[in-house]
Amino acid sequence: MFEVNNPELTSWVSVPADSDFPIQNLPFGIFSTADRSARPGVAIGEQILDLADVAAMGLLDDLGCDREDFEASTLNAFIGRGKQATRAVRNRLGELLQSGATELTSHASRVLVSQSEATMHLPVQVGDYTDFYSSEDHARNVGKMFRDPENALLPNWKHMPVGYHGRASSIVVSGTPIRRPSGQTRPDDNAPPVFGPSRLLDFELEMAFVTHGGKPLGESISTAEADDFIFGLALFNDWSARDIQKWEYVPLGPFLGKNFGSSVSPWIVTLDALAPFRVSGPAQDPAVLPYLESIGDAHYDVALEVEIIPENGQGLTVCRSNFKHMYWNMRQQLAHHTVNGCNINAGDMMASGTISGPEKGSFGSMLEISWRGTQPVQMPDGSERKFILNGDTVRMTGFASKPGAPRIGFGAVDGKVVG
Repeated sequence: MFEVNNPELTSWVSVPADSDFPIQNLPFGIFSTADRSARPGVAIGEQILDLADVAAMGLLDDLGCDREDFEASTLNAFIGRGKQATRAVRNRLGELLQSGATELTSHASRVLVSQSEATMHLPVQVGDYTDFYSSEDHARNVGKMFRDPENALLPNWKHMPVGYHGRASSIVVSGTPIRRPSGQTRPDDNAPPVFGPSRLLDFELEMAFVTHGGKPLGESISTAEADDFIFGLALFNDWSARDIQKWEYVPLGPFLGKNFGSSVSPWIVTLDALAPFRVSGPAQDPAVLPYLESIGDAHYDVALEVEIIPENGQGLTVCRSNFKHMYWNMRQQLAHHTVNGCNINAGDMMASGTISGPEKGSFGSMLEISWRGTQPVQMPDGSERKFILNGDTVRMTGFASKPGAPRIGFGAVDGKVVG
């Protein structure tokens, strides 16, 4: 079988040296232009390959998909075909785009669209969304701030990947403005609650994986099987209103402090494209229960950054972290999610939880970076940030790289806060 991950592979499509999207990546997304309705495409260099046009030429036949899958306005039908089919399509696209291939070169003006001329859309219709809480450094930081610093982790934290079911309807694609939420807060513990706009609006640096269809209701997915049910990953900003969250979260957990908006990057990078960047994760102590045991490297070395960009101002990078810092990996998250027989569907989205590393420069939220507002960040224009202000754009970027392998990037996820 043709192997698109071959690091020596090049494309007849021009790809800048520092591109997130070499031929070894080929992430999937949904785009439209002035004369093309929303449809699937893959990113290659600064271009988008129109999969509807490629499929109409018969070049994606006999791979386990229907041509109609590539005319849809979401990736759900395509992803629903399963790992074998999506892998075969990605490899076929690599064959068609490799240097020396001729099937598409005479049709380049038809099948290629400049990314600068395209509008990107939410890549999947998210049926269900789960957010985990899987960074030990983040969990310890939060525990130190709000509970006993000597017992920062709750008793269950190292025994299972904690998560909650979030709101799918408010997940939006990169570039969609985020309106500052209003709700109840209690700024004075000795006074009644008040209603108004959140004053402690925060980002959370996360990654999210998108699933293929799963097993029937009542059956579970093991850690050994999990990769076969994970299509790929995107960057994810889990916007959080800390003051609303603090007042409401006992006894049932996050609600209005979370469900007003989450931003996701438009390109889904397949798990296959990230295979060269698998690494071992942190040692898990105490030993996990048998259903959570994970054999082999299951973490991913993905460098991540967060930049705050004031309106009409110069941006500042406030976080440099890495996906490999997570205590619980995706296999364990999916196995735990389904161990009770919960079923998953194609296009479900599961976010990692805040990705914080061990040093302050790697903290993945303003709650941690400003240490609950006590250590403001100084911006280039002389202003300071404890949390996110109206007019601020939060930009998250990420890529995987190592010697001998092409850079595999995710692009960016942007969200501007409006009042």
